[in-house]
Amino acid sequence: MDGKELLDQAIRRVPDFPTPGILFYDITGVLVKPEAFKFCLDEMAKIYEGSDIDAVAGVESRGFVFAAPLAERLGLPLILIRKKGKLPGNTYGCKYALEYGTAEIEVHKADIKAGEKILVIDDLIATGGTLKAARNVIEQGGASVAEFFGIVGLPELNYKSALEPTPVRTIIDFAGA
Repeated sequence: MDGKELLDQAIRRVPDFPTPGILFYDITGVLVKPEAFKFCLDEMAKIYEGSDIDAVAGVESRGFVFAAPLAERLGLPLILIRKKGKLPGNTYGCKYALEYGTAEIEVHKADIKAGEKILVIDDLIATGGTLKAARNVIEQGGASVAEFFGIVGLPELNYKSALEPTPVRTIIDFAGA
């Protein structure tokens, strides 16, 4: 079985979560299968080794799981993009709409350096709303998003057009979301 097949089998599909009509792709199945998790990290490292990025940002909370080991492998700073009220220092913030509600994220002002190119990682990319808000908080600090990365992509929800002009990359895509 190749890595993508292993990854596909490890991702749980949960119907009607968190609300009726939503098919939730749960990556926690990847985390309990070390070979699937390693496949993701190896793929990410292959893609980004030697790239022109200055830092890696992870989006709370599952984005942290993938961003932290990648940042360590690449020898780059790790920036945490968190839900409102979770960071103790001065922050940049942005409110945004989810496919099933609203939310707000923040990042420490001290973690964003003007002129930096930052890779933003989340576990799953659906409508792009969370990542668009992540780009907003990064740009408030004078940095830019070099690329968005997700383990899973739901292309039918048009995240690429929502996130233009920033490039978006995923390891696996699911149709019919």
